[in-house]
Amino acid sequence: MAWETVIGLEVHVQLSTKSKLFSGSSTEFGAAPNTQASMYDLALPGTLPVLNGEALQMAVKFGLAIGAWIGKKSVFDRKNYFYPDLPKGYQTSQLNHPTVGKGSLTFTLEDGTSRTIGVTRAHLEEDAGKSLHELFPQDTGIDLNRAGTPLLEIVSEPELRSAREAVAYLKKLHSLILYLGISDGDMSQGSMRCDANVSVRKLGDTQFGTRTEIKNINSFRFVEKAILIEAQRQIDLIEDGGRVVQETRLYDPDKNETRSMRSKEVANDYRYFPEPDLLPIIIDDAYIEAVRATLPELPDVKAARFQQQYGLSGYDANVLAANRDAADFYEAAAAECGDAKLTANWVTGDLQAVLNKAELDIARSPVSASALAGLIKRIKDNTISSKIAKTVFEAMVAGEGSADAIIDSRGLRQVTDSGAIEEMIAAIIAANPKQVEQYRSGQEKVFTFFVGQVMKESKGKANPTQVNDILLQKLKG
Repeated sequence: MAWETVIGLEVHVQLSTKSKLFSGSSTEFGAAPNTQASMYDLALPGTLPVLNGEALQMAVKFGLAIGAWIGKKSVFDRKNYFYPDLPKGYQTSQLNHPTVGKGSLTFTLEDGTSRTIGVTRAHLEEDAGKSLHELFPQDTGIDLNRAGTPLLEIVSEPELRSAREAVAYLKKLHSLILYLGISDGDMSQGSMRCDANVSVRKLGDTQFGTRTEIKNINSFRFVEKAILIEAQRQIDLIEDGGRVVQETRLYDPDKNETRSMRSKEVANDYRYFPEPDLLPIIIDDAYIEAVRATLPELPDVKAARFQQQYGLSGYDANVLAANRDAADFYEAAAAECGDAKLTANWVTGDLQAVLNKAELDIARSPVSASALAGLIKRIKDNTISSKIAKTVFEAMVAGEGSADAIIDSRGLRQVTDSGAIEEMIAAIIAANPKQVEQYRSGQEKVFTFFVGQVMKESKGKANPTQVNDILLQKLKG
């Protein structure tokens, strides 16, 4: 039986404000437990919340970036539930009147196909605290530093049809929030967390199956694995005659399984009602246009420009434009060395391989944009060959200095003296008469043997183009 997976994602993005959504408490990560929770965050009697205007601006900026409807009137609500790390007994969120309404997000899959997924809404809300279970043998610790931290919850339509699509959507969303500068997107620190709503149905059915929600997945890899394993669990359950129960589940990466956490609540369970301590937020067209004026060049626009301005392939342009720091690095290096395509090859190839191995982002690259441009200049002016350039690059990564310094200290300058190259070739031809005869009898593959001998004799320094040209002349007699 053929099955189809239906996925919707709820992504919680921590906004990069210095203070919380309704108080002046710091949002800095890593502080000692309970040192950043004020009386306002705890809603002690007599305290009143005050909205952080920067958080509102960031929400509107995101909405404009995805072409969404912006609510000129948005309302905060109380979402009531009891949990140990929610000292107020309710979360201040938005239900019927969010700041950001319907929009869409387009992303490209690895095979080059493009998908556009609807975004239902993006609303502002405050984060809860954190329960710590591992620090105490029989007790649970409560850290309220996160309580009141501003979140933007981005809810997609249930239009994703595979774990692969879900990851691609999530990566595009991650790229966008970094471009906008509204969050650092650090999933390891909880700055971006994903809840995946997963259901299955027979291929061709139009009705959705019963969904489960997998909470707080904190990496792209785990999102993919969690969706795959949960979809298979549901399929196995149905095929064995059981039925899927609507519930909230957790993903255990050590066991690669999802397990039940609690029954899934619906809106009525939370007894939503308008927050009486906060007035509705009213914004006008002038405010929206002022925010629009702060938008940077977005990834899709930048990728299109890279193709047109630099002649890059669609793949290279999208890879470079996906990360704002990488795009800036690339443009700086290309401008300095004057070769956009060769720069793209180095940034997406050798440099990216080094960064991946060291688990570094490009902002912490051991080779700067200017230093890489210096290396590319030496390839272009035939000071070194492309092969020798890789050796020089490895030395640059190791901290041995600039390309010029390494080339000089190691004596790596390419031999371009045609006389010297002719002497080497003449000696090699004289020493290998059998191979010469084979070539002249039509076995042209032997040509690579001679090229290899010349490069070996010159220790890789002979100019490859000159070697090929002179060899052809000499071998043909």
